[in-house]
Amino acid sequence: MAKPLIGISTYLEDDARWGVWRLPAALLPAGYHRLVQRAGGLAALLPPDGAPGAADEAVARLDGLVIAGGPDVRPARYGAEPHPRTGPPALARDAWELALIAAALDRGLPLLGICRGMQLLNVLQGGTLHQHLPDVVGHPHHAGPPGQFARHEVTPVPGTLTARLLPTPVSVPTYHHQAVDRIAPGLTPSAHTADGTVEALEFTEPRPFALAVQWHPEAGDDDRLMRALVGAAGGAAPVPAG
Repeated sequence: MAKPLIGISTYLEDDARWGVWRLPAALLPAGYHRLVQRAGGLAALLPPDGAPGAADEAVARLDGLVIAGGPDVRPARYGAEPHPRTGPPALARDAWELALIAAALDRGLPLLGICRGMQLLNVLQGGTLHQHLPDVVGHPHHAGPPGQFARHEVTPVPGTLTARLLPTPVSVPTYHHQAVDRIAPGLTPSAHTADGTVEALEFTEPRPFALAVQWHPEAGDDDRLMRALVGAAGGAAPVPAG
């Protein structure tokens, strides 16, 4: 039986270095494709493509989609002015990933959003973001020092898909300074931290597998979320309630 093909969105950087090279590059931390492979899928990287219809064509060839973590979403996408701590916009990536998510939702393609991926899902559906979370919760515990993940505990909401996949509170790798503010219509929070930060989103009405989390499963060794995505992409029955 063929392994499900899982597309993963990527960065597009103007200046990347490896070996003797210093060039523009589409890149992605290896944790993402390794997690897909460990979960039983085939990984395909999806760099930004501005051609008309490219997102629809890409999604049509995939069995599942992961929207990876990365830079801050442009605040204008949700009607806000930039906060002083908001990073520079990644316009091509914003447009590409929003189009990928929309195409996946239209087709019922299994979808997993990670960090930025969760924020984009909320923005696409009409929600907003906190641009600098320490302003809201009063501490920086959702990220480690630059380039290092922190860990904190998340508690799934009973009765949700997240809780069926992760039945008990779990310590997760995390690195972010933005988070969901106003939740979009049709979405519901399915995990929180002790300070009230929304850590997972899913759809209120039942639909094919669609889940987004604020943390970084690719930076840890818990592959339950990715296995669920790959299973759904391979035609497995939905995770039973309970």
